[in-house]
Order: sequence, then C-alpha cells, then structure tokens
Amino acid sequence: MSQRFERLTGETVFRGRIFDVVRERFQFEDGEIVERENVVHGGAVAVVAYDDASLYLVRQPREIVGRSDILEICAGRLDQPGESPQECARRELAEELGLAADAWEHATTYFTSVGFSNEELHVFFATGLVEVERPENDEEDERIEVVRWPLDELDAAIDATTDAKTLIGLLLFRRARESG
Repeated sequence: MSQRFERLTGETVFRGRIFDVVRERFQFEDGEIVERENVVHGGAVAVVAYDDASLYLVRQPREIVGRSDILEICAGRLDQPGESPQECARRELAEELGLAADAWEHATTYFTSVGFSNEELHVFFATGLVEVERPENDEEDERIEVVRWPLDELDAAIDATTDAKTLIGLLLFRRARESG
C-alpha cells in the first residue's frame, strides 16, 4: 500500500483567532481519495524555566477541560509576524512569569497531534533568571498563577502534571539533568 499522496483541495470552514479548521481532500498513489478535517495552527513555544532551587510553572483556568488546577510550563503561540521561536519564548517568559533568562537551550520541536493538526511546538530550557516587569498584553485575558516548585521535587511535578507539553518538557529536562 502506497503512503505517498498529494493534496487536491482545501476549504477553510472555520477561521479563528488561534487556529483555522480546513476540510481537505488528498489522493494517494493508488488512486484512493480521502477527506480530512484539519486544524491549522501557527505554532507555539514552551519554556522549562528553572534556577538552582526552583522550577517556575503556572496554573491558569483551562475552560475546555473545566479545570483551573492544571500545572503547566510557560507557553504561548507564535503569533507575532517574523518572530522566531526563541524570541517568542523570551516574550512568553516575560509575559507569564515576569522573568528573563541569560541562558537558553532548545530542547526539542514536535508536532502536538499529527492526527488532525499541524501545530508544531518548540520547547526551550531557560536559566540565569532575573525578574523583569511584565509587559502589557491587551490581547490576552489570562489569569496566571505563578508556581515556584522545588527543583529537588522534579518527579513530584511530573507526577502532578496532566498537560502534554509540560510532561514532555519536564521529562526532557529530567533526562538532561541526569545525563549532564
């Protein structure tokens, strides 16, 4: 069975502030035509911010799952024209945590859910943290609680996490700490 395909058509059926939904048709080499409803997303970043004593995490209402107690790493959308993933990560760190970092390391880039979305997420580690004034962000209506989690309780943070980007970021961080 051939895995090669080409896109035949696409129609945007929903245009939103965060993503679009597109109904697309694809044809495989063997002639089969399939239709998919896909989420088109501009991409995002996530930041594992830490110092010698703490991880810096957030909690905020996540209305879609009916909860406000989900522990997360700092994250945000690539929504500024021409902004690189690392520039976006710097901006999000300041907006969400009121921090800037001296040292940045790209941990990984992955697709969040390839079954229906093209969202690509770039994960960074940030250290050498200093407090900065949080910039005003008129477009966001976030209610963020900053959580300083003891670094020596990293496994407990992982256990307390149900958010995928946070699990990926913290597990990669644990692996990096163990190997380095």
